[in-house]
Amino acid sequence: MNWLNSEAFTLLGQRIIWSDMIGNIFGLAALALGWRRSVWTWPVQFLAGLVLFTAFYGHLAGSAGKQVVVVLVALYGWWQWQRGKDRTTDGHIAVRFATWRERGAMIAAAAAGTVAVALLFKAFPSLSWDPWPDAYIFVGTVVAMYAQARGMVEFWFAWLLVDLVGVPLNFANGYAFSGFVYVIYGALVLWGMRDWWLRSRTAPALEGAHA
Repeated sequence: MNWLNSEAFTLLGQRIIWSDMIGNIFGLAALALGWRRSVWTWPVQFLAGLVLFTAFYGHLAGSAGKQVVVVLVALYGWWQWQRGKDRTTDGHIAVRFATWRERGAMIAAAAAGTVAVALLFKAFPSLSWDPWPDAYIFVGTVVAMYAQARGMVEFWFAWLLVDLVGVPLNFANGYAFSGFVYVIYGALVLWGMRDWWLRSRTAPALEGAHA
């Protein structure tokens, strides 16, 4: 499997690695499926996490750890969406806005988690070259995927905040394909956010049941 971390080609002077490219293609597919509220977003996300773990392992501990979280939360999301209690009449998952209590809890968890993980990385420098942004990406991904698994529209906002740090970090550490593909991610996130936002407004009864 060493070929996964070998160079595939060069794009605009940037070295493109096989694992970085393949993992992000899976990631794009998973995001598109998430936009469509298809339960298949989770097994595809699971595969993306496995491949990207091989890309980051040994270089960016936070990004590699993020992929472990992606794999675990993908299993949780698959289980959560398969339960079917939050499905709409078209067979897809129902979406909603988080309550203010849920938002507060996620923000607090993201802040405390980022500090804790960054301090861990600083205590063990071999784990990360960039402790604070790496910790931010790691924890932000956990929060975003949890919100997605719960069908919260805020999932899209969380991904945008993660991407604002993740894109420059990927370019700076030689993962150019990740940087390039996140431009496409940005467009999908904005479209997906709009779609989930509108759909959440069409089911006030369901939202009230979750409040």
